[in-house]
Amino acid sequence: MLQFTLRQLQVFEKVANHLNYSRAAEELYLSQPAVSMQIKQLETSIGLPLFEQMGKKVFLTEAGRELFHYARSIAQQLAEMEAVFDEMKGLGKGKFTLSVVNTANYFTPKLLAKFCQRHPSINVILQVANRDAVLKQLADNSTDLAILGQPPDGLDLSAELFLDNPLVVIAPPGHPLVNLKRVKFDRLAEETFLSREQGSGTRSAMERVFEQHKIQPRISMEMETNEAIKQAVQAGMGLGILSLHSIELELETGRLAMLNVENFPLLRHWFVAHRSNKRLSSAALAFKDFLLVEAKKIIAAR
Repeated sequence: MLQFTLRQLQVFEKVANHLNYSRAAEELYLSQPAVSMQIKQLETSIGLPLFEQMGKKVFLTEAGRELFHYARSIAQQLAEMEAVFDEMKGLGKGKFTLSVVNTANYFTPKLLAKFCQRHPSINVILQVANRDAVLKQLADNSTDLAILGQPPDGLDLSAELFLDNPLVVIAPPGHPLVNLKRVKFDRLAEETFLSREQGSGTRSAMERVFEQHKIQPRISMEMETNEAIKQAVQAGMGLGILSLHSIELELETGRLAMLNVENFPLLRHWFVAHRSNKRLSSAALAFKDFLLVEAKKIIAAR
């Protein structure tokens, strides 16, 4: 029978999550030797190595990967248990983790500010990442709620639409197409585009609309952030397709221009999602309801 402490499992989960002893130690407010000792004791109890080091990099062993699966589940259940007991004690506070894709982070802080004004005792842990990383956090059950575009099929999620997400074509202010009242879609075949990386929701939407028009877009460069694309478009390196939510400041200040292209804006949507079988805390439920009822009104009032 395996014999180890809950603390050892918590330490292991942090090291496995970061694959870095120093970062785990900082998060746990422990010294690195103390973290290493806990891991060694756990490995002794299990009878198998959990990590292997190659150069300066740390990797999970096969046994480590198996234990990480269970450790994450146990950590999440403990967090849910703590939230339930806090509610039963009537402490009037709560906590939840929110993961958002990069583009959604342009409007999420405004929504969080309003929510936290109404619920000052609720603590929100915000995680911003690309779409693939957010989907992994949902799959791993390491986040309570997520804000993302169209959820994929095959992942057991509950997802509800709460806000429109129009995608538009952007250009530097001096581009010849800026002066046209209407740009035929076929005209875009002559232009060079700067695009988000493969796997990005914006990239997928871009590829679909070009495929519908039987045009192969000329993509000169792939970039992992909207900010990089905006800077490159401003510099005259090409056109871009981005969410209107991400370029409002640049449009107001005249640093970018939005082209009036037929079939644009591409209307996509923002969803709030969580695992279907997940028991959400009162705090997480309150934020989900807040998004469904208030988000459109708050964003429109900018």
